[in-house]
Amino acid sequence: METIFVKEYEQARKWYVIDAAGKPMGRVAAKAAAIARGKNKPTYTKNQLMGDYVVIINAEKAAVTGGKETKKLYHHYTGYAGGLVTQTYAKLSEKHPTDPMKLAVAGMLPHNRLGRKMMDNVKIYAGAEHPHAAQNPQPIEL
Repeated sequence: METIFVKEYEQARKWYVIDAAGKPMGRVAAKAAAIARGKNKPTYTKNQLMGDYVVIINAEKAAVTGGKETKKLYHHYTGYAGGLVTQTYAKLSEKHPTDPMKLAVAGMLPHNRLGRKMMDNVKIYAGAEHPHAAQNPQPIEL
């Protein structure tokens, strides 16, 4: 039996939309990462970009439990001496509502140049509106 490899440009890509309102942030991020990676397809190959496009709407309304709004910390290094900036979930989501979801999805993808390409296929929006209606994205239920 011979292994069949599908070339990236021959792969059919679909668009999916996930409504994160009221759903746990980790579950939404895990589903989006699996679709962006291509694990929902029989032609999945870990070293190729085979995933579909994912649009996450209402990212600011995603639920977090267990007091994570005050306990969960996000660290960012500015590049300067003593430049470690630490923010809580509440403060980060107040200033940049899509960043916690973006960081959650990025953490579930490979940490290399392929993972960065996969992250380009994930579109995250704070509200219910998105500019990808022309691609006719199919809704995903969790």
